[in-house]
Amino acid sequence: TGTMINKEPFERLIAELKENGKYRVFNDIVREKGKFPQAIWYGPYNIKNIVNWCSNDYLGMGQHKVVLDAMHTALDMTGAGSGGTRNIAGTSHYHVALEHELASLHKKERALLFSSAYVANEWTLIALAKIIPNIHYISDSKNHNSIIVGISHSKAAKSIFKHNDMNMLEEMLEASVAAGHTPCIVFESVYSMDGDVSLIKDICDLADKYNAITYIDEVHAVGLYGTHGAGKLEELGLQDRVDIVNGTLGKAFGVQGGYIACNAVVVDAIRSIAAGFIFTTSMSPVTCAGALAAVKYLKAHPELREQHQSRAVKLKNSLQQAGLPVMASTTHIVPVLVGDAKRAKAMSDALMNDYNIYVQAINFPTVDVGTERLRFAPTPLHDDGMIEDLVQALQKVFSTY
Repeated sequence: TGTMINKEPFERLIAELKENGKYRVFNDIVREKGKFPQAIWYGPYNIKNIVNWCSNDYLGMGQHKVVLDAMHTALDMTGAGSGGTRNIAGTSHYHVALEHELASLHKKERALLFSSAYVANEWTLIALAKIIPNIHYISDSKNHNSIIVGISHSKAAKSIFKHNDMNMLEEMLEASVAAGHTPCIVFESVYSMDGDVSLIKDICDLADKYNAITYIDEVHAVGLYGTHGAGKLEELGLQDRVDIVNGTLGKAFGVQGGYIACNAVVVDAIRSIAAGFIFTTSMSPVTCAGALAAVKYLKAHPELREQHQSRAVKLKNSLQQAGLPVMASTTHIVPVLVGDAKRAKAMSDALMNDYNIYVQAINFPTVDVGTERLRFAPTPLHDDGMIEDLVQALQKVFSTY
């Protein structure tokens, strides 16, 4: 035996999660190169072809020839990993070029790569609190877990305003300034579970009025909105109004990694003290090469964004016409309300087993109890036939479960 760990608390946790329908099952899926959104599922009893309806590879760039060719070339040139942290031998020309491209995309002086947008949020928020001792984070109640954790770990003062409630935000800004703090408003552009958008211009106007720092997470918008795919700020003409932009390379850009883009001296300071940046091996140059190709390609191909939006509209309309409980979303994200964790899981399983459709059930803590949902992410590559199959399958599972 030789091990001293008591398994009982672990077993108790797992039993609890299974009991209340919150136990997470990871589906073993192999993506098929060149056939996105089709995939192969390694189920408990068989292997079969499925259609993936919940991938964050929103434009299929993870399968795009331009991206794959760039990665093959980088792999042949540089080998697999980066070989170290950014400080110790882990900065390649690919890292430098990608940061330059991202800064240019967001019309900022500099960008800084992290191993994920989660890490970028967490450690930038921790670093800002070290650099600005009297910072006061004022955060939207629906912000991502990475923001919640980053603010919590920063130990800075914090206030949370009700999602998109500008009156509450203004009251908090007033109080913050009165208390002699430096307010920093932290918000997202596209909220990924409801598919709604923050009141970006109103937030910027309030930030100007109270001299507040603005920090936006554009993870579910980069590549997807704006003339060049820089996100909602670009689409709304507000790129010069927000101090720090956080983005990902793992969704619309199809690979992995995250970044921030902002003023050069701000990047320099964050780079110098953010432990989650300093003490971890840098991204593989191969991944950087793929991301660089994706960013450049999407800058020049707005038609992919247009197709993406038209597919989302088509799916929403089809669901509505079929009388299915599609939630109000103003973006490419299409949530369908189920309202119960166990039912959502049962529906997700039935869609996979009986209809070859993969959509993940979204439960607490990602969404509030009672708002459990199936969250669909149509891409330019989901055709009319796939949409029709999905709608028919959903009608059946909604009437069965």
